[in-house]
Order: sequence, then C-alpha cells, then structure tokens
Amino acid sequence: MRIAAVQLDIAWEDRAENFRRAERRVQEAAALGAQLIVLPEMFARGFSMRAAAMAEPPGGETESFLVELASGLGVALLGGVPVQGPEPRPMNSAVLALPEGEVRRFGKLHSFSFAGEETHYASTNEVHTFTFAGLRITPLICYDLRFPEPFRLAAADTDAFVVIANWPERRRAHWSALLRARAIENQAFVVGVNRCGDGDGLHYSGDSTILSPWGEALISAAEQETVLAADLDPAAISSARADFPALRDRRPDGYRRA
Repeated sequence: MRIAAVQLDIAWEDRAENFRRAERRVQEAAALGAQLIVLPEMFARGFSMRAAAMAEPPGGETESFLVELASGLGVALLGGVPVQGPEPRPMNSAVLALPEGEVRRFGKLHSFSFAGEETHYASTNEVHTFTFAGLRITPLICYDLRFPEPFRLAAADTDAFVVIANWPERRRAHWSALLRARAIENQAFVVGVNRCGDGDGLHYSGDSTILSPWGEALISAAEQETVLAADLDPAAISSARADFPALRDRRPDGYRRA
C-alpha cells in the first residue's frame, strides 16, 4: 500500500487558506499513486489553545473537506481535527475519511501539559487500529510519541504506526529519535507527519519521515512543505519479526521492581 505524508506549512488559525494548501498537496500525493494520505495534527488551524473557536462538531467543515476530497480522488485521508463531543472540551482527534465516505475518529491519548492542552482539549484512553488496503494501521497524535506503552500495546496487531504532529523545532532531535525508537522496538513501519513553517511564535522544522521496521528512513524531509510517499508491504513486518524475533522474548508478566 502506498502511503503519503503531507508536510504542510500551516497558516495560523486560517482554515480557508489551509484547505487550499492541503488540497493542492493531497492532489499531488494522489497523482503519485498514494492510497492513504496523511495530514498533520490540527492541519486546518494549527495547534491553537483557543479550543472553543477551533472545535467543530462531527461532520463539520474540516471533516466535510476531508470526506469530499477523499471521495473525489478515490483515496483515504487522515488528518488532525479538534472534534466537539459530549464533553465540554473538544477532543484533539485524528479523523479518517475513507473513499466511500465513511468517517472514523481517533482521540489523542496524552494531553501536552507543558502547553496546558488538558485544560482546553479532552483526551481518550483507547488505542485504535484500523485496516486499509491490507495494512493494519494505528494512529497516534504528537505527544503520544513520548510514551512507548500504547505502541507496545498495539504492536502485535499493527503493521504501521502513523503519528501526526505539530512538533516544534526546539525539540526536533527528540522527534527523530523517538520515531526511530518506536519503529525499532515494535518492528513496525512508523510514519511521522509533522508540520513546517511558523505559528504562534514557534518554528516547526518538519522532519517528517517514513521508517522501516528496522528503523531505517525510507524517505524524509526537513524544513519545506512537501509530499513524501513510500510503499509499505505488510510482508516486511512478518519478515522482520521472523528474522529477529525480539517481540517474542518480551516478559510482560515478569517485570518487577526490586
């Protein structure tokens, strides 16, 4: 399955402009033969803490944009949207729009307390995996990358982890190191999709990448808005895990503090 990562320069809190930028890059990705195209966290507005202004109901403008674009191009689209639910705080979500019009939503697990995200957005405690074009995919959002537990929880049933983010340049070394670690320790593809450009006083260096289950970069990019595409074969996961069966040697019931 060919997957594309759209490294987008997000215009701060400007949904119309970001729709324009995203549509152009998604069309470019579709022309490259991508079946699943991934946009960054909160791609339509940026990582804004003005939750009441940013949030949309299910089926709102950004979801509708994803659905119409996905169905029109015959692709699946995954992108970050703050979705208003039953709680007072909206959920920072990864929204999947499938080619036939179906929509699925996956919440962020860990609120970024360093920026006070938990006071503005809700989080979930559910790790979801979906299958598309024969590939088992587990989506996670930005700060989730710092926590190995959900990755390990889903590893046995995952071929590719997709991490969408607004990860600033000042911690870019962490972004690259953690993506590679998650690929190596879980023997799975990892697709890291970050924004680039500037927003709300922060600079974002991008550094989006697609990694093999051995932690090798299949393709990567730095500072510029661009599209990355790679073919992910689930057979590569089976092969890696058979050749070097580290996951089999885990002892989850045997780890105790002395």
